[in-house]
Amino acid sequence: MLAFTATIRKFDKKGEKTGWTYIEISAAQAKKLKPDTKTSFRVKGKLDQHPIKQTALIPIGDGQFILPFNAAIRKGTGKKQGEKVKVELVLDESRFVMNADFMDCLNDDPAAKTFFKTLTAGHQRYFSKWIDSAKTTSTKTKRIVMAMNALARNMGFPEMLREEKRNKFN
Repeated sequence: MLAFTATIRKFDKKGEKTGWTYIEISAAQAKKLKPDTKTSFRVKGKLDQHPIKQTALIPIGDGQFILPFNAAIRKGTGKKQGEKVKVELVLDESRFVMNADFMDCLNDDPAAKTFFKTLTAGHQRYFSKWIDSAKTTSTKTKRIVMAMNALARNMGFPEMLREEKRNKFN
């Protein structure tokens, strides 16, 4: 197990990561979790007392990684940029299970399913995790409909969210 204390940071301007909150994982720390890897991999453990699983460590160069400190993690820990958090991580080799209702809908729409299969596994998981994070059945249903509409139009997860944001403000 890897255990340390980290400061929560935020990217100013960093391409697609602009505005992201994250914690840094040094090359030495990453090597303890998964030796000799330079690609994204998943971890589980605790951030303070908040449990995490199937959380990606993303490479940023020179063997270093970041762990995105997303809204769910910020809410779970009650922490924000600049604060310190206790980190306990181990490699998570469990298999990710896609949302069953979403997969059923994809099986009913060959065009959407064909495009979905062209996406990387990580981008496929974005859809499923977003659907799973819905707190109510109606929100889950709304998200599945949005995902299906986007995929049928060959839109990935970020494009779908950007379009939704534009539509809210128009």
